[in-house]
Amino acid sequence: MVQDFKRRFFVSLILTVPLAVMSPMLRSLVGFDDAAFFPGHMLVMLVLATVIFFYGGWPFLKGLVDELKDGAPGMMTLIALAITVAYGYSGLVSLGVKGKVFFWELASLIDIMLLGHWIEMRSVMAASGAMEKLAKLVPGQAHRLQEDGSTEDVAVGELEKGDKVLVKPGEKVPADGTIVDGNSSVNESMLTGESKPVAKGSGDEVIGGAVNGEGSLTIEVKKVGADSFLNQVMDMVEKAQGSKSKAQGLADKAAAWLTFIALGAGGLTMAAWLLLSEQQFSYALERTVTVMIITCPHALGLAIPLVVAVTTALAANRGVLIRNRTPFEQARRIDAVLFDKTGTLTKGTFQVSDTVRLGDPDEDEVLRLAAAVETSSEHPIAQAIAGSVENPERAENFSSITGRGAQAEVDGAVISVVSRRYLKEESIDVAEEKVRDLLDAGKTVVFVLRDDSPIGAIGLDDAVREQSKQAVSRLREMGLKVMMITGDNEKVAARVAKKLGIDEYFAEVLPDEKASRVKDVQERGLIVAMTGDGVNDAPALAQADVGIAIGAGTDVAVETADIVLVKSNPLDMVTILHLSRAAYRKTIQNLIWATGYNAFAIPLAAGVLSFAGIILSPAVGAVLMSLSTVIVAVNAKLTSLPDAEEQTTGAGG
Repeated sequence: MVQDFKRRFFVSLILTVPLAVMSPMLRSLVGFDDAAFFPGHMLVMLVLATVIFFYGGWPFLKGLVDELKDGAPGMMTLIALAITVAYGYSGLVSLGVKGKVFFWELASLIDIMLLGHWIEMRSVMAASGAMEKLAKLVPGQAHRLQEDGSTEDVAVGELEKGDKVLVKPGEKVPADGTIVDGNSSVNESMLTGESKPVAKGSGDEVIGGAVNGEGSLTIEVKKVGADSFLNQVMDMVEKAQGSKSKAQGLADKAAAWLTFIALGAGGLTMAAWLLLSEQQFSYALERTVTVMIITCPHALGLAIPLVVAVTTALAANRGVLIRNRTPFEQARRIDAVLFDKTGTLTKGTFQVSDTVRLGDPDEDEVLRLAAAVETSSEHPIAQAIAGSVENPERAENFSSITGRGAQAEVDGAVISVVSRRYLKEESIDVAEEKVRDLLDAGKTVVFVLRDDSPIGAIGLDDAVREQSKQAVSRLREMGLKVMMITGDNEKVAARVAKKLGIDEYFAEVLPDEKASRVKDVQERGLIVAMTGDGVNDAPALAQADVGIAIGAGTDVAVETADIVLVKSNPLDMVTILHLSRAAYRKTIQNLIWATGYNAFAIPLAAGVLSFAGIILSPAVGAVLMSLSTVIVAVNAKLTSLPDAEEQTTGAGG
């Protein structure tokens, strides 16, 4: 559609040039008369105008039919009405009926309206690719096990319930199912929001699209097709997106009123000149057509697209990508902001938060020994521990304990970094009261053993983004309720909420429940913005009045969202509010200018001051129209935002 409007605009613009040169109105402005032109030039103008009317005006003529079918006349109706009246009347004049032609007004109106729609669509219309992004999470092929124990690679679409598939380390799980053999850690963070990889063993369920860790798994397929988790997410996204696509913009509402005004003013003008004056029908018709054309201001067609184009550029400079205009306009009225925790308020990555001494070595030595072991592992927890020590030494004889931890030789001793599950399985006693605070806080705890004797414990936490606390504080200062929603447990959620000063939180929310929680908040009468980054956030982003994705998150969340925070900075929520409010102010100002022109021009075009010798000619009307358009354009360009520093200190809130 963007390319179609662009093509129609340039074709119509090229045809408008010779039409403008031959226009009697424009020639009269520069002192030329009809004698300067070849005989029959009116017919040439009719041919050019016909092409412009049917080719360039086709989207508006089609829009007229669609709007009238829906019983909601708007911008398309107003444009189509004006160009049809101008074309029909001017066509008759060019064929011999007494009057003046409005071919130039017709062509310029179509050109500017095509330009306005092209600008608007290019700025904010991006076809949602959420469905494709979701589909790409599932691998294309699976290793299906045969009865003789061999495997064959088949398309995922060929899998049936009851099939067994082999998932190798690092591969994606091809379908929802249950593990029948093997142990591993499975990263489901992009699907469920759970920030840490989950240890999985025989009997545990796995979700298609999750990433397998260090062990091989044999999985029995339980759900395929429409029953699978990802397909259910896709269905929720599609329904929620479709449910909020019917909003009508301010310009359409103004255009609807102007449509009725145009019809009413045109009818009154015709009746008044025929009943109250001695003028001929041709003069009354000319006045009526002038009113009908002037009623459709060019400025109205550009009032919102120009503001959109400017605010989109301003937003991009601040790291905010606006994908859907209607929810962005709604952002100025937001009452509550729901933040996903993992990957949004937090970085979605582990960092060492505590080290506890359980034996002879001190805390620094415990961390040093653990880091030496973990430098050889690719596990996220291992990487966090290794990264907490500058230049960790490399251990010898490293080996992975599948789903339980790792061990290696350091300083002549066997150092193991293991989970609580490993300790229980190996019947190793640990004074857990020393790490009770870490466990109660919902932190991930691993234990460090030297020759199978506990010497320490390390607590890890999902790192909170530096800007999160400031973002929450600023939003609350602006009168918004700030909430958090997460798949993590109650302890983790409570700790993060308290640390950031969040008003309300929802913990242990299953993936298919997030959109429902957003809906629950909306049912309180609040206008809700949802900010998230995972696949599990996609339905919630689509359900919210304004869906905002963290740019570093999954492609699915980004494609589903109305607005994307490219810098993954929660503080950019403040930018969105400032920008939405600024855009709204400029939109209202432009609409006042665009429609105010009508309040002045329509009575003059109708001839209410004709007794004083004042009648608005089409030429003067064109000048006023151009002036109105220039004012709207300049006003849109003057849209501005507070400086980033002012924004974060509370100015302009």
